[in-house]
Amino acid sequence: MTGDPRRRFDTFMGVFTPTLLTILGVIMYVRLGWVVGNAGLLGAWLILLLALGITAATALSLSSIATNTRIGDGGPYAIIARSLGFETGGAVGVPLFLTRPLGIAMYIFGFREGWQWVFPEHPALLIDLTTFGVLFGVAWLSADLAFRVQYAIMAVILASLVSIVASPVTLQPLHDIPWWGTYPGSPETGLSGTNFWGVFAVFFPATTGILAGANMSGELKDPRRAIPLGTLAAIVVASFIYFALSVWALQAGTVDELVSNYTLFMDKARWGNLVLAGLLGATASSALAGLVGGPRILLAIGRHRLLPAGEWLGTVSKDGEPRNAMLVTGVLTLACLMLRDLNAIAPMVTMFFLITYGSLNLVILVEMKLGLVSFRPTFRIHWSVPLFGLIGSALAMFIVSPLFGVLSILTVALLYLWIERRGVPAGEGNVRSPIFLAIAEWAASQVEGRDRYSRRAWKPNLLVPVDDPEVIRGEYSFLEDMVRPEGSIKLMGLTRGAELQPFRDSISALANDFREGGITCSWSVVEEDGFGEGVVAGLQALQSAFFRPNMLFLTLPDLQDRHEEFATLIEQARETRVGVALLGLHPTAGLGQRRRINLWLRPQGPDWDVDSAFQVGSLNLTMLMGYRLLRRWGAEVEVMTVVSDEADRAQAEWYLSEVCDLVRMPDSVSRRVLCGGFEDAVRSAPVADLNILGLQRKPDFDFVTRMIEAGRGSVLMVLDSGRESARV
Repeated sequence: MTGDPRRRFDTFMGVFTPTLLTILGVIMYVRLGWVVGNAGLLGAWLILLLALGITAATALSLSSIATNTRIGDGGPYAIIARSLGFETGGAVGVPLFLTRPLGIAMYIFGFREGWQWVFPEHPALLIDLTTFGVLFGVAWLSADLAFRVQYAIMAVILASLVSIVASPVTLQPLHDIPWWGTYPGSPETGLSGTNFWGVFAVFFPATTGILAGANMSGELKDPRRAIPLGTLAAIVVASFIYFALSVWALQAGTVDELVSNYTLFMDKARWGNLVLAGLLGATASSALAGLVGGPRILLAIGRHRLLPAGEWLGTVSKDGEPRNAMLVTGVLTLACLMLRDLNAIAPMVTMFFLITYGSLNLVILVEMKLGLVSFRPTFRIHWSVPLFGLIGSALAMFIVSPLFGVLSILTVALLYLWIERRGVPAGEGNVRSPIFLAIAEWAASQVEGRDRYSRRAWKPNLLVPVDDPEVIRGEYSFLEDMVRPEGSIKLMGLTRGAELQPFRDSISALANDFREGGITCSWSVVEEDGFGEGVVAGLQALQSAFFRPNMLFLTLPDLQDRHEEFATLIEQARETRVGVALLGLHPTAGLGQRRRINLWLRPQGPDWDVDSAFQVGSLNLTMLMGYRLLRRWGAEVEVMTVVSDEADRAQAEWYLSEVCDLVRMPDSVSRRVLCGGFEDAVRSAPVADLNILGLQRKPDFDFVTRMIEAGRGSVLMVLDSGRESARV
């Protein structure tokens, strides 16, 4: 139960602070006045709204994704790789990493320019190398130290903002406000004749800092909470500051001054040196965030063996620092510093950020539209938000620089082809992600009307043996509830001397009823002398089908002499890697009002190992079916377990909490630990319309009957196939 020692940063230190400091950068100090002078107040606000809107939409998408899964190392790279495949993740992740050395070098150049305003005689190269050495040393020692240094930088930036607000010009009334700009450009620097989109292109890079906190995902105490809260809070605070300073800029100078004097904020602040210190602090903090966050991206890429020397890059030191990846980041940054002028390739940094933004929005848009059960974030957004972020990111690329937009897309495409040719890591989803698999399944289902397995794209595809269609009509609504909205049903009619055509007609009519209700349903008829032989033949035959059922649905046999036959069926299903759902209806209550569900989890003492619990037994199907029926019925759900010793209660409560967190159960789901014998606990528990339990490979049908009686409600026993996962 000990936590990961690398997960040590909270929301404020790990996400909010680096994100806010990266957004409040050089452009705020030396270009915001220029933006207002060119575009006018309303034009500047429109530019702020567009730029921050694209950023906020991406942040909302990022936040929703973060609450849907435990991201691990790599932040945005990990999200894209997990959803769109390692090829896409690497093709986007490698350029995203390269923005770090390039960005660090540009921030250091910005720091040097500010430094030379005070000390013009200091050599530029010496300033650059000294600054890099100090910042790299801080990052090398530990991320903790780097973030603590950022606290001091934040204090300096806040002091600079106080200096601006405390200026005498703050109290001056606004006269002759230029609501819309004439775009004079910047005559002194030759930037004349600009337009709205030209000003937008200059300002937009200021908003590309929202991934600074997400890059630390592998070392956050609670990334699901920290990334959404920290990122969105930083955007809100930064937006307020930018809008407020845009008004202050009009109080500080005329339009001519705004477009020509890049040091206006320093000149008109109460204490100009504090503003200069803020400028230096902003550039230093942004460079430091890159030195800390960049290696974390490279670490994750290395662990997936997408680059040469991946194993070496994916190694961390004893104190959890990715020092090998830091060395590579440092060497690349030095190489960028030696170029001395990055203006020619600087737009590529923004382009790669925008491609990452677009990919994040695309991930959540695709998952929302596919309707997979694996997509159940606790922070939900409307589909229009990622759509706006995706379109906005694409438009911004070609507004900022059409040439570099095309070049960056070509770079990503070539990287994709190179990684695909080189090979991706073994394991599920490594060649084509579950998202692509789900799209392929959908396309194929339009032809054949059936689906196939994928852990991430899991959905209940039931094989329902039918020897009496009238019995199925009694279970019709429950079967619908199990498979809606994206599952399917295959009815397998089994004849035992009945007239074939009337029986086929009955099965066909039943299938049509399901289809008319919006359920994907197919049917077939097998002529067998025995029920068990027919089901076994069907299970074996369907193994060669591309679209095959993943769960065998049975009802509790009412005759003692059929127990052995059903036990054989369940064993055969397990051998063919098909899950089992065994329904025992209460003889009088049936499914009752369908308002309450009890999920019974097998106790895991003495170790209470959550990972082992998901790998052995039927925990995956128990939680998946509980979640689906909760969503379908709108029922109250309680997750329960039983301990024999009161001393185990605390461990059991932690176990239930961890399981619910891993499968992302809603907060409305309650948890309860009962003490004593299992059957006595079932009797003392609140009455439920349905009790869901794990089914043993060699089931005790008398036990199922006792559970129906003890629980005073129907029972659904489930057995994992080994192909589903409630955690993905």
